[in-house]
Amino acid sequence: MSHEVVEKNIGLMMILIVAVISVAGLVEILPLALQKSLVGEPIEGIEPYDALALEGRDIYVREGCYVCHSQQIRPFVSETERYGPYSVAGESVYDRPFQWGSKRTGPDLARIGGRFTDEWHRIHFMNPRDVVPESNMPGYPWLAENGIDGEITTRKLRRLRMIGDPYTDEQISGAAKAVEGKTELDALIHYLQGLGLARSGR
Repeated sequence: MSHEVVEKNIGLMMILIVAVISVAGLVEILPLALQKSLVGEPIEGIEPYDALALEGRDIYVREGCYVCHSQQIRPFVSETERYGPYSVAGESVYDRPFQWGSKRTGPDLARIGGRFTDEWHRIHFMNPRDVVPESNMPGYPWLAENGIDGEITTRKLRRLRMIGDPYTDEQISGAAKAVEGKTELDALIHYLQGLGLARSGR
């Protein structure tokens, strides 16, 4: 087929362009998707989020916490001395989307788990200046009033298992009970208290 035939037939040219882009895309993407070392395996101690932590992570994303807080410690002495061991991909295999980020209006949260008590976090979310006077973070008092729908939580775990997260039948059937009577603030604190524990040694 000569190039003149293709140039004069716009329909044929469009079909060929789509075919070339499709094949090129597959050649680029498929090897990466099939290569586990690039996609990432969970490091030792990393498990899928439990039901309450999963809800907390979704609230973290919904409220835009990632806009001001990264969860990525770079491999520099200044970072590791302040925050702890640098981040590795195996810590984030169950995050969709991952929360590494690059913006730090507030501190990095990759190793925040266990650094403060639940009560400290509760006060901080209600009015950050009560515990950090110079903070410019807004308060999130409504999280203490909003409950969690256990049916939605159960559905989330089922869907995540469909795409490869190793949730058991027991975890899925117990998801609604795990979030029963909990507020969105409880879930968010529970999520934060688990961040970085596998790498920080706490």
